[in-house]
Amino acid sequence: MHLNPQSGGWIEVICGSMFSGKTEELIRRLRRSQIAQQQVRIFKPAIDRRYDERDLVSHSEQRIPSKAVTRAEEILDLTPRATQVVGIDEAQFFEPELVEVCRELARRGMRIIVAGLEQDYRAQPFHTMTLLMAEAEYVTKNLAICVICGNPALRNQRISAREGRIVVGGADAYEARCRRCFRPSDEGPELFATPPTT
Repeated sequence: MHLNPQSGGWIEVICGSMFSGKTEELIRRLRRSQIAQQQVRIFKPAIDRRYDERDLVSHSEQRIPSKAVTRAEEILDLTPRATQVVGIDEAQFFEPELVEVCRELARRGMRIIVAGLEQDYRAQPFHTMTLLMAEAEYVTKNLAICVICGNPALRNQRISAREGRIVVGGADAYEARCRRCFRPSDEGPELFATPPTT
């Protein structure tokens, strides 16, 4: 049963692999709030400059104006008390303090909609997203389509040689893969999987 809270704030989390439509869904919900003439504030991490310095932009080139911030605490300072809806994209790039920021905004009666990856390129959970999913009233998990076999994809296959846990990129650096076609990077230098045999 899906109940809409009648008073007070709440937290919604949109999670999933890359290319699963998380940012599109975030933009869709935020646009509906704007159409309803609600006061909306939108944020993204400053590290994400893939498509635009400021705007929130999906892989399918949908966009909505946003504010780029370097730390989660900035969101509190940039969100007036009259705000009704707060959107936050790429939550995995923020430190775990984002969870307390979302709690505080929800305590103020706001609807918080957060989108982000729950797993890195090694299929390990992002701590901030794990905490947000536990805190949220609603969690929506999106799946992409595996580029190898067409099955539902929940993993992020890194296909670039760049190192480090955080590598901001799009189709130049990652592919969506299903459980069978995903190859963890610690299995060797092979970056591309072959279709599984049945």
